Amino acid sequence: MKSKNKQVIYWSLLKFKDWNFYIASTCKGLCYVGSQNKSFEELSEWATKRFPGSPLVEDDEYLRPYAIEITEYLEGERTNFTIPFDSNGTAFQLAVWNALCEIPYGQTKSYSDIANFINKPAAVRAVGAAIGANPVLITIPCHRVVGKNGALTGYRGGLDMKTQLLELERQGTLNTE
Repeated sequence: MKSKNKQVIYWSLLKFKDWNFYIASTCKGLCYVGSQNKSFEELSEWATKRFPGSPLVEDDEYLRPYAIEITEYLEGERTNFTIPFDSNGTAFQLAVWNALCEIPYGQTKSYSDIANFINKPAAVRAVGAAIGANPVLITIPCHRVVGKNGALTGYRGGLDMKTQLLELERQGTLNTE
């Protein structure tokens, strides 16, 4: 791997109501948002694959700007993010993730909609794989992608988390009870 990848990965545990998930950032921006109530191992395994040899350093203060915006979103007070991202992916993945950011708050698109948006209409399965590889849940809104018939489909954070995020965007409140 290139030596440029050996950068510090700062991390923090974000707690909101009964949700706990890990967030992480490089010096360039937010690079990871974990699944709801998953262990630190999820972050550790991801970092080992994506940033081999990079140290993981807990730093709540460094992650505060990211935690604030994510918390504001979860409270229904924010509909888009201004924080920087460090999206580490292939050119195709980056195109898909950028397309996800174009889905308006409170709306959904299908996998084929995303494939068409990036001018790769035959690449629906590849789009699905790229969406599944999205390292920054919530902030790059892969939860807004549903099946062609409107059915909820896979989500790294689990379908319960996806359902709650979509409901938050419909109702303006996160029901975690």
